[in-house]
Amino acid sequence: MNIEKIKEHINDVLVETNFTNLGEKKVGKVRDIYIKPDHITLISTDRHSSFDRNIAFIPFKGEVLNQISLFWFNQTKDIIENHVLNTPDPNVVVARKCKPLSIECVMRGYITGVTGTSLWTHYKEGKRDFGNFVLPEGMKKNQKLAEPVFNPTTKSDEHDRPITLAEIVSEGLLTKEMVTEVERVAKALFKRGQEVAFSRGLILVDTKYELGIDENGKLMLIDEIHTPDSSRYWKAGTYEERFNKGEEPEYFDKEFLRIWFKEHCDPYKDKELPKAPLELIAELSRRYIEIYEMIIGKSFEHDFSFTTKERVTKNLSSI
Repeated sequence: MNIEKIKEHINDVLVETNFTNLGEKKVGKVRDIYIKPDHITLISTDRHSSFDRNIAFIPFKGEVLNQISLFWFNQTKDIIENHVLNTPDPNVVVARKCKPLSIECVMRGYITGVTGTSLWTHYKEGKRDFGNFVLPEGMKKNQKLAEPVFNPTTKSDEHDRPITLAEIVSEGLLTKEMVTEVERVAKALFKRGQEVAFSRGLILVDTKYELGIDENGKLMLIDEIHTPDSSRYWKAGTYEERFNKGEEPEYFDKEFLRIWFKEHCDPYKDKELPKAPLELIAELSRRYIEIYEMIIGKSFEHDFSFTTKERVTKNLSSI
């Protein structure tokens, strides 16, 4: 879909939903979640969250993320069962109710990142022993690791912290047997993700998985998988040349919208935020669609006979 077509539909965004037939409603950053005793309904909206608030609404974003996740759920169902029950609408998943594990299952294939939990941040400060693995001297930013590493973190409303497998057990978060199984599953999912992504011209750099336990005590893959919001992707074709030159890889970039807000307001403190320019909104939508088409390997087809809200309402009104 070209950028002019996106601009024509710039106001066709799913901002929020208000269903009374789907159960108790909870609002996440991007998804509206409806809870019933035996299942949940996850509706991916077009909200774009940053600075701990919604900063914009991006056409087709919810549909793109939901469809990418469904693609990967299907690609990995032989590794671990997932929570998907059915998909009554392109923006919607009806899922099993599961109790999420109390750790974030982070996998990393490259040493990169700028946040406090990233490998590169700790490595450049001198850390080599990460508890679950040891990295050699002399590594450079964005270098491929000899083997992908399982690098879990705690879950916290304030600040996630890296945690070793031994600490997960000693702090009573999971049993030793469950930790072993979770690590095995995370590594298998990441291996599959890297293989499929590379066949489509992409490098799956790092990601996080959400695992949970269903009502029968079975480990399940839940939430989302390998979307550009939960994973880092680089373009494979130019990675080696750029790395050898000391340049940053080509990547799926959402940062330009954050930068615009930081330049035009204080997004953490200002009560009212300025409206992002139409050009930037359309460009971010185009980029979401581009990575969808690369991952899934086909053109993004959207039903323009309804607005997104009309279609979602119609499809969910009777379930």
